[in-house]
Amino acid sequence: MHLSKAIVAAFFFVVLLGGTLAHGQLTPTFYDQTCPNVSSIIRNVITETLVCDRRIGGSLIRLHFHDCFVNGCDGSLLLDNTDTIESEKEAAGNNNSARGFEVVDRMKALLESACPATVSCADILTIAAEESVVLAGGPNWTVPLGRRDSTTASRAAANASLPAPFLTLDQLRESFTNVGLNNNTDLVALSGAHTFGRAKCSTFNFRLYDFNGTGAPDPTLDPPFLAALQELCPQGGNDSVITDLDLTTPDAFDSNYYSNLQCNRGLLQTDQELFSTPGADDVIALVNAFSANQTAFFESFVESMIRMGNLSPLTGTEGEIRLNCSVVNANLAGPDSMLVSSI
Repeated sequence: MHLSKAIVAAFFFVVLLGGTLAHGQLTPTFYDQTCPNVSSIIRNVITETLVCDRRIGGSLIRLHFHDCFVNGCDGSLLLDNTDTIESEKEAAGNNNSARGFEVVDRMKALLESACPATVSCADILTIAAEESVVLAGGPNWTVPLGRRDSTTASRAAANASLPAPFLTLDQLRESFTNVGLNNNTDLVALSGAHTFGRAKCSTFNFRLYDFNGTGAPDPTLDPPFLAALQELCPQGGNDSVITDLDLTTPDAFDSNYYSNLQCNRGLLQTDQELFSTPGADDVIALVNAFSANQTAFFESFVESMIRMGNLSPLTGTEGEIRLNCSVVNANLAGPDSMLVSSI
């Protein structure tokens, strides 16, 4: 880690978490005594997975986003359906889209072996997001820890809160302010996570042929880029085909995402809206700034990731430490059920 990155990360941690330590009880030293190898265990799983799945970093950070946007960062996204839980996995923004759950399960199993009943699933998602960014060449930062896991989920809240890929800029702004993030710097910086990962044709093909019922493609699409996407995603074709969110450096965490927007090569409508919406001078200026200065992007991204990770965490005696990320402890059966009374 470069010294400048370390100073930036430490500065933003102090600024953003000064009140959190008193109120939210999150601290970067939370597992220092109880599970000191938590980050290295999670990092090793991601490193091993990247060998055969180059998109896993983008998938894991997306899980963290989609968890935090629904009633805070509490691991609710990971819960499966039961008689009393409607899983958020089947919400419109996640169904047949969110992925990487089996990788999180592998992290959890290893952590339960090393540090039983200690590390929450919500914290696993938070650490995995940071490690994924670092492994792709992005910044690292001090991760506040101590979240606990929810005992319920809300598919209805997920359907209402998760930003869809066809939103306008105004709708995007509203979705960010609704969860407690700001609608300019947080919006533009966190959108930069689309600098790696993939997306299905189903998330953008409406831009290619009949945008907003016009019978024509989205006029903001660069013509050669449009032609390439139409070849990849023909009308009536396979909507599950995937392509790179960042066509320039698809597996690297860098500022090329913003340069793509300047060239009208944002894959999702919600990407291109940041640069092509008339009158949106504040977000356009941020796109230009982050394209020109990767360090500025990294600094803002770190600040916004910490802010998002602090959204309504469960701490102290709230919630629980799930032994299995997909099941609340009360529903566990077998040997693990013997541990439930202690956490």
